[in-house]
Amino acid sequence: MPVDGAAVSGQIVCVTGAGGFIASWLVKLLLEKGYTVKGTVRKPDDPKNAHLWELDGAKERLILCKADLLDYESLLSAIQGCDGVFHTASPVTDDPEQMVEPAVNGARNVIKAAAEAKVRRVVFTSSVGAVYMDPNRSPDKVVDETCWSDLEFCKNTKNWYCYGKTVAEQVAWDEAEQRGVDLVVVTPVLVLGPLLQLTVNASTIHIFKYLTGSAKTYANSVQAYVHVRDVALAHVLVYETPSASGRYLCAESILHRGEVVDILAKFFPEYPIPTKCSDETRPRAKPYKFTNQKMRDLGLEFTPVMQCLYDTVKSLQEKGHLPLPPQPDEISLQIHP
Repeated sequence: MPVDGAAVSGQIVCVTGAGGFIASWLVKLLLEKGYTVKGTVRKPDDPKNAHLWELDGAKERLILCKADLLDYESLLSAIQGCDGVFHTASPVTDDPEQMVEPAVNGARNVIKAAAEAKVRRVVFTSSVGAVYMDPNRSPDKVVDETCWSDLEFCKNTKNWYCYGKTVAEQVAWDEAEQRGVDLVVVTPVLVLGPLLQLTVNASTIHIFKYLTGSAKTYANSVQAYVHVRDVALAHVLVYETPSASGRYLCAESILHRGEVVDILAKFFPEYPIPTKCSDETRPRAKPYKFTNQKMRDLGLEFTPVMQCLYDTVKSLQEKGHLPLPPQPDEISLQIHP
């Protein structure tokens, strides 16, 4: 397993779903470190993957492979000859048919192909959705890598995303054990930060709706956040650290939605950010306790959540998804017509 830049030279790694939000950042960091990257995408020529070719080192060391999670042979073809695999590809939906089978069978196929191709290590992108959905957890219980979501609770609440991610991770562990694959899992919370891809992804919509006026109120709920670059770096760290094992919770801090809109309003007062909670009858939701010590022990220094929120909005502006604030001369013209 590589531990420094010199050891990286000549290493080939596969990143599934390479055009995605986290995966694009992972491809960027891997190319910067000198890896050759084989990225799986459904359509290599699709314009939505064009951003990958703009990354430093892409023209020399990026190969886009046509592959589908449910097509074992296409995955095996992409993974053959690789030293490691980063399995980031997964549907993000609460439609049970679109979520569960691709997530679960995709995980099974990737581990099986990795075993057949004899890769050194597989890094699997799970989710906090596989960790914290447990109605019986005490408020005083610290959420860590030993926690698992309650599948019956996910089913009963029709939270098919969390159900699918939980089962997919469990299947990955089972397959890896049976086939002797060295598996390490990163479980990020809600991921924000600058977009490399052209489109607004599911987790960024979480913030986007507060800036466009489409959300008139904010929910009485809490959410854990982490910067996308930190998540990508976490994947590289667990791949390159020989002693890394098990699961790694990747989270910086937890905010109430009210705190989120307050931060956004402070940085970007020009947008119609909601000021009213949608549920003022119940007490304000309290954050759960969690630890990211295991990830920090590998040397990851997390980006503060305020920076994370700021970077997200600046990126939405730069990509043309949000109108830019008026420039000073425009403001003076508005004041003195």
